[in-house]
Amino acid sequence: MSGLFSALQSTAQALSAQSVAISVASKNIANVNNPGYSREHVVFGSKGQVLTPQGEESLGLQALSVQQDTDSLLNQQVITQIGLTSSSTAEQGFLQQAQASLGQTLTSGSTSAADSSTTTGDGGLAAALDNFMNAFQALAAQPADSGTQDALVEQATTLSQTFQSIDNNLSQVQTDIGAQVNSDILNANALLGQIAGLNTKIGAAEVNNPGSAVDLRDSREADLEKLAAILPVNVTEQSNGEDTVTTPGSGGSPITLVQLGSVQGSLSYSGGTVTGGLPAAALALSSGSIHGELAASTGPIQTLRTNMDRLASQIVTSVNSAYNPSGTGSNFFDPIGMTASTIALDPGLTATTLIAGTGGAGDNAIATAVAALANKRFATASGDAIDGTFSSFYANSVGTFGQSLSSVTSNLDDQASVQTLLETQRASISGVNMDEEMSNLVQFQQAYVAASETFNIINQMLGTELSDLRSVN
Repeated sequence: MSGLFSALQSTAQALSAQSVAISVASKNIANVNNPGYSREHVVFGSKGQVLTPQGEESLGLQALSVQQDTDSLLNQQVITQIGLTSSSTAEQGFLQQAQASLGQTLTSGSTSAADSSTTTGDGGLAAALDNFMNAFQALAAQPADSGTQDALVEQATTLSQTFQSIDNNLSQVQTDIGAQVNSDILNANALLGQIAGLNTKIGAAEVNNPGSAVDLRDSREADLEKLAAILPVNVTEQSNGEDTVTTPGSGGSPITLVQLGSVQGSLSYSGGTVTGGLPAAALALSSGSIHGELAASTGPIQTLRTNMDRLASQIVTSVNSAYNPSGTGSNFFDPIGMTASTIALDPGLTATTLIAGTGGAGDNAIATAVAALANKRFATASGDAIDGTFSSFYANSVGTFGQSLSSVTSNLDDQASVQTLLETQRASISGVNMDEEMSNLVQFQQAYVAASETFNIINQMLGTELSDLRSVN
């Protein structure tokens, strides 16, 4: 009789274990299209053994725990690639905004930044500069024509306004980048808090069953990947299941952001530097959206703004020198405005006060001298603000910017491919395979049915035994 009772209990244990397995397989199937879900499996094991007069007897099968199919190394590699992809994506986006600020399209058909015919399209500053120099050439041909004089003043105004518009637009892009960095900092701090909270919950849930807090672990992994999209992240899992999250510091040592259940100081941004940790130290950003945003702002965009200032300064200086060679007369451009944001016509310049020469009627010496500047090659070695002609310097500047954008775009394509490859490798381990899960589900169902039938048979046998005992008594 005791053997039947033991067998009944063992079969009941098997029913419970197979029921857990069916539930896990069903959960896997339900999450087949959930990219943030890691496949789960049941760890089966013996409940133990007991010594009976007939010898050792098993207490039956039990579901020891539910574990995830994950690879911590692949997870870290994916996190790293997410950060690199996010950096290139952010940098590309803001460089494209800066390109739009130029008012003309950059092409990738040129292999040399100096080839203005293929690095820049029509419109923008290139056209305004050409129209301005052509207007002086027209004035040299017709120095007394009022229509030509009006056209020159109009083209000069357009050139100044184009410079100012470009600089204002580029400045706005940099302002937008600063606002985006601050937004990313807020998001990162929120994620750090969430990760620390999940650490605490995982540690408490896995005290007696390591690796069992599978849903909490999925949530934490999702938050870690979101954090990696903002700044570089390194993750180390501790023995209690909680993660330590660090990021590279500018001094070469890692900065701890999350230690078990606590955030180690909030992130902050000021003066182009992101700080974090306890005590606060500067981060060495090498990936993540903040890295890409700052790289765009302090790199190609700032270089372009600096070059526009240099070009504006050279135009103001050179045109004024040719227009007012003695330095005692009126200037063409306001000498105070030596940058792209401040370049402007001299306050006293109008079509009426415009001069083409210093001699009598028909003198075009000044207009000719200014028009000749279109072909003059300047050199910084000689103290000039630029190298090359006005047009070639602008073409070089814009071409270099275009090459930076092209390089970032190419790098983004390559980076996205690497990330996709690693995610595919991880999915082969952690992803749900529908065919495999359906096969498992059928297997667990059959095992459940078999255990159920065994349970019923043993139960009937016990009923018969008990009935026979009552008849004897």
